[in-house]
Amino acid sequence: MARVLVVTSGKGGVGKTTSTAALGAALAQSGQNVVVVDFDVGLRNLDLVMGAERRVVYDLINVVQGDAKLAQALIRDKRCDTLSLLPASQTRDKDNLTAEGVARVMDELRERFDWVICDSPAGIERGATLAMRHADTAVVVTNPEVSSVRDSDRIIGLLDSKTELAERGERIEKHLLLTRYDALRAERGDMLKVEDVLEILSIPLLGIIPESADVLKASNLGAPVTLSDATSAPARAYIDAARRLSGETIPMSVPSERKGGLFGKLFGRRAA
Repeated sequence: MARVLVVTSGKGGVGKTTSTAALGAALAQSGQNVVVVDFDVGLRNLDLVMGAERRVVYDLINVVQGDAKLAQALIRDKRCDTLSLLPASQTRDKDNLTAEGVARVMDELRERFDWVICDSPAGIERGATLAMRHADTAVVVTNPEVSSVRDSDRIIGLLDSKTELAERGERIEKHLLLTRYDALRAERGDMLKVEDVLEILSIPLLGIIPESADVLKASNLGAPVTLSDATSAPARAYIDAARRLSGETIPMSVPSERKGGLFGKLFGRRAA
């Protein structure tokens, strides 16, 4: 039975879809059977980041509404055969996502995969609550900016009240993924430090993704950064985060741009 993970954020543009693709690819590269699901109906981008935009025939809404079988809509990655994509619709209305239909699709995905990773729309509207509803684990993506952290705090409140686990009186497992981090700018006071973000949000740290042109370069190539260049600094950070999700104990660090296994500053904070 799969572990269902939602990648969510309160604010758009923080790297949520990039993180979904990178974590999904990193888990798949370790031999696990992974599907990434785009819940951002009308504004889908996960197919672009995965390089599969021209292969989309059926989508999540087609499956939810019974117009296509799940197998018809799943797109298997050409570079990693344990990685699949269930795309969102580009043209349909998000109201076509029914709670009953999503529950049925999630049950079917749980039977087929080791990991079901849901790319949630940003914010707190219906698409976001449907994406998080069936999750066992949440990755809250935030930038080291006050507005991004404040909106993430609101998402954490939703995770503790709107999921199936919350309705059963249980707490969803939550992790923080800090993206676009620049240690020098943090030292100058141009952005929040890691410690500041952790103090505000009070959830375990899953990883720190350094600001890097390699992320944009990979997206433009249509490849998760962990597949595009596994030795790049952001790829190494995502691979470590994926290993932590799998239960490994990995020291927390900010990988540097230098290649060959050199790592930047180590953090004493407890990893997830």
